[in-house]
Amino acid sequence: MSTSDSRPDPIERLRRICLGFPEATEKSFGGHSAPSFRVRDKLFVMTSEDGTYMTCKAPPGDQAMLVASDPDRYFVPAYVGRKGWVGIQLDPGLDWDEISEIAEESYRMIAPKKLTAELERCRTTRE
Repeated sequence: MSTSDSRPDPIERLRRICLGFPEATEKSFGGHSAPSFRVRDKLFVMTSEDGTYMTCKAPPGDQAMLVASDPDRYFVPAYVGRKGWVGIQLDPGLDWDEISEIAEESYRMIAPKKLTAELERCRTTRE
């Protein structure tokens, strides 16, 4: 699915990124229908029902740094923001390399060490 200006749908791009991590799965959260991504049934990325933003776990200090750097794009999400998660607007002009890095960091914080080691092996093999 594409937007009217021929750019790939941000949820589809995010889906490709997240499902590229070892043992990552897509499963909605609670009674919501929006895509959420998990590793061994633990959430690492959630999307909004309207597809306009995503939330993910951030390392200590990153939430404040990202929000301060661009408060129009990054925000402290309701409920999980107090646990260090960061919200990201999925608007045109996203730096998808940065989104990929942020999603991967969230995955690494949630995934077991065995899976993060597998991710490293995959990265090394591709280089």
